[in-house]
Amino acid sequence: MSSGAEGRFHTVDVSSITRGPRRATLRTSDGVPIEAFHDPCTAGPTGTAVVVAHGFTGSAARPAVRRAAGVFAQYAGVVTFSFRGHGGSGGRSTVGDREVLDLAAAVEWARSLGYARVVTVGFSMGGSVVLRHAAMHKGLTEARTDAVVSVSAPARWYYRGTAPMRRLHWMVTRPAGRLVGRLGFATRIDSEEWNPVPLSPVEAVPLIAPTPLLIVHGDRDPYFPLDHPRMLAAAGPARLWLEEGMGHAENAAGEELLRRIAQWLSVA
Repeated sequence: MSSGAEGRFHTVDVSSITRGPRRATLRTSDGVPIEAFHDPCTAGPTGTAVVVAHGFTGSAARPAVRRAAGVFAQYAGVVTFSFRGHGGSGGRSTVGDREVLDLAAAVEWARSLGYARVVTVGFSMGGSVVLRHAAMHKGLTEARTDAVVSVSAPARWYYRGTAPMRRLHWMVTRPAGRLVGRLGFATRIDSEEWNPVPLSPVEAVPLIAPTPLLIVHGDRDPYFPLDHPRMLAAAGPARLWLEEGMGHAENAAGEELLRRIAQWLSVA
């Protein structure tokens, strides 16, 4: 095992892109340390990497994220990371705002590993982040994405129409809720309100084209009903998959769906 600095990326378990995994601490443009992991494609050398963005209270180490990474690694290299305030990353969660900078750092790292084509897949909060990232980093050489898949994402901010989202807002906005987030979910949440309010997912979608975009949503999602994916898909050029019987985000994404997503990304 060796270690070394690669610009803003401190990488350990260094190996060639096709042989072994890598673990890195990335530094975002606003200075937050982000843990990240690279898994090479199990089928052999490839020029494509999938960067996976988890949901709120998740992390790169969660079983559902590792399961998704394992399926995607059959088709491409995979980069997983933990958003700020989650897992082994520093900082505090801003619930989809500055997380765009975390994803940008992970995409840049994937390109630094030698991948010519980098695509993003996000779940729930991560689904909103991949949309905003694609809109805000379009045309930037190192941070751009070449295709986007958003799974179980909200279309608009401040949605409280379901019981799970009312509980989530309590956790984010109340001191007692943030304590529950830290102790019960290992998620450190910023106490500051958004100022200014960030670009919403539905506002981001029209700015993504011509980058290929796929919206995926379950018809049994307990967080966001079907008007959210339909609103996203109607906002700009996008494919829409409404999945029968599927619940919410990475925990509900089965292997068959993950394979279809990987196959779509391979030709997008």
